[in-house]
Amino acid sequence: MTVPLTLSLLDDRLAVVRLDADAPFPAWVNHAEATFWSITRTREEWSIVCDQHSVPPSCDRIERDWRVFRLQGPIAFSMTGVIAGITAALSAAGIPVFVLSTFDTDYVLVKDAHVTRAVEVLGGRYVVKADR
Repeated sequence: MTVPLTLSLLDDRLAVVRLDADAPFPAWVNHAEATFWSITRTREEWSIVCDQHSVPPSCDRIERDWRVFRLQGPIAFSMTGVIAGITAALSAAGIPVFVLSTFDTDYVLVKDAHVTRAVEVLGGRYVVKADR
């Protein structure tokens, strides 16, 4: 018998911010109260995910009100289809996502307006709990 995967809905309200590739490092992300942030830099852009209250007014390319489902990990690198299963279920329900991965686990972000429906959809396939 396979144990179902567990997703925890975090309390965080996040923003996804885009900066130009030649912008300076976004030091405003890393502060004492910051509990969740991720920065990716490519040749084309900086992509920052952080607490939405941390974003300075000078940022004009921003998507606010994201909520986070954390997959209980660690998830082995050899495991396949984990994110595909989650995103397929949400896609079938018309719920857009933004996905982040770390060494130990994965995070699926959905807009706050879709959280209730996402919990219903995911609750049919996974253990979903609030992480307070």
